[in-house]
Amino acid sequence: MLAVTGITNQSLRALMTGLLGQPYPMSRASYDLTRLRRNGLITRVKGRNLYRLTDDGLAFAIFYTKVHNRLLRPLMASAPPTPPPLRAALRTIDQHINARFAEARLPSAAA
Repeated sequence: MLAVTGITNQSLRALMTGLLGQPYPMSRASYDLTRLRRNGLITRVKGRNLYRLTDDGLAFAIFYTKVHNRLLRPLMASAPPTPPPLRAALRTIDQHINARFAEARLPSAAA
């Protein structure tokens, strides 16, 4: 929905508060929006405090949605069991992601 209507500081805070299960301050939302804009994933609508996804931002969103839906969700499902080497690889990826979050001092999402 936000891809169509655009993203505001307020809408990002509401979304992230729900995902994280804890307050997501305005300053953090401003920082994150600035980083997304600098990396070319969103662009600001001129004269408004509204951001829209760029083509690259949409491509990233679609890619990560597909990775989650087609790869991660089935692999994490209980049946059939994931082979041990694949489980080890997923644990390694998870450890690296958690380390990056810790370096950036980002909170972990609620499970």
